[in-house]
Amino acid sequence: MDESTEAVTNTFSILADSVRRCVLYYLDEQETSVSFDRLATRVAAWHTDSDPDTVDDATLSEIRTALYHVHLPKLTEAGYIEWDADTHTIRRGPNFDENAPLLQLVADHENELAAV
Repeated sequence: MDESTEAVTNTFSILADSVRRCVLYYLDEQETSVSFDRLATRVAAWHTDSDPDTVDDATLSEIRTALYHVHLPKLTEAGYIEWDADTHTIRRGPNFDENAPLLQLVADHENELAAV
């Protein structure tokens, strides 16, 4: 597999997961780094289609664990995010902007499906 094909495959693999898409959608709205807690609360709210203030503790705990052990490491490895485990902050990574048009296309499609 050539390098460009592998890059496309990796991009689609990253975007295939709804939790990772939520992380990227949220970071796309932010100008600066966000805290892990704030990100986890927002992702849990989107994932459960609820208000961030009403996310139950069990759901938040499940999302926090999945983010920490699965999703943030994958997004970091792909260069979509930079995750500082010492300060517990996340921000857009070096590959975020180059994939932003595809992310926007996916977001638009999801919004159209939700409106139906």
